[in-house]
Amino acid sequence: MQLGMVGLGRMGANIVRRLIRAGHSCVVHDTNPEAGKALAAEGAVNATSLAALVDTLSAPRAVWIMLPAGTVTENTIAELAALLAPGDTIIDGGNTYWKDDIRRAQALAAKCLAYLDVGTSGGVWGLERGYCLMIGGDKDAADRLDPIFSALAPGRGAIPATRHRGEAHASTAERGYLHCGPSGAGHYVKMIHNGIEYGMMQAFAEGFDILRNAGSERLPAEQRYDLALADIAEVWRRGSVVTSWLLDLTAEALAEDGALTGFSGHVDDSGEGRWTVEAAVEQATPAEVLTSALYTRFRSRQDHTFAEKVLSAMRKGFGGHQEPKKTA
Repeated sequence: MQLGMVGLGRMGANIVRRLIRAGHSCVVHDTNPEAGKALAAEGAVNATSLAALVDTLSAPRAVWIMLPAGTVTENTIAELAALLAPGDTIIDGGNTYWKDDIRRAQALAAKCLAYLDVGTSGGVWGLERGYCLMIGGDKDAADRLDPIFSALAPGRGAIPATRHRGEAHASTAERGYLHCGPSGAGHYVKMIHNGIEYGMMQAFAEGFDILRNAGSERLPAEQRYDLALADIAEVWRRGSVVTSWLLDLTAEALAEDGALTGFSGHVDDSGEGRWTVEAAVEQATPAEVLTSALYTRFRSRQDHTFAEKVLSAMRKGFGGHQEPKKTA
């Protein structure tokens, strides 16, 4: 199957690579010419403009946008909408605010263009592991593009089947992708996913901070422990109830540098944690843990602890997120 990809950053480029490996053809475009040239050397067709990308694709076209949420995505969708033809599909795989998806879908439907919002999780590891995809929008368009989503998803792999699901619950969810509902539903589900991620990361970070301070001189001598954090992270990976990919990344970071000296503890947020809290407020749904985790990230930019270094190490591990450079 054929797909256009606009935005060849860490995830966009690897999505293209995974599709090419699966036998699909990709036409790519990025404002950085070198990014397109690099993928052309791997089998993609490099388009020097959005117009060239659209001209190269065959109808019905599907163009996936993998750009930062906000103005750049809005402008790209508007430009594509003027170039595409009825029956074509625009996919936004970035971290867009779900209410913007609803607005866009309505505007594009007036031009007979389909719109899919695809929450995409997998970070820099997605090329090999596959991407968990949460899809919202036009169901017919999603069904037509199923070969694309199936190729990007992890598949069943070695994960055991969930007990009690049975045939009554059978769906593509077992292969790592799911049409979640109408426009906005995909990014809504991804937003909550990221909000939960904040809470899970914060729990690990605080736990390891407590372990690190178990030898504090503020404690009675007989109650002090000099604990090997890297070993504790490793033993927890082996059969404990907190086993997870986030723990894997933490163990790896601690094994490399037990003091995490390469991290300042400045922890950014992608915006989805804020949107999760906003959604909770709108619903009057309590979300104490997720809200606290978000506010901790705000505080980390003023006062750093070892816990924030753990958070920063995890963010680098799954998403390649670098701490901002220090300013004078």
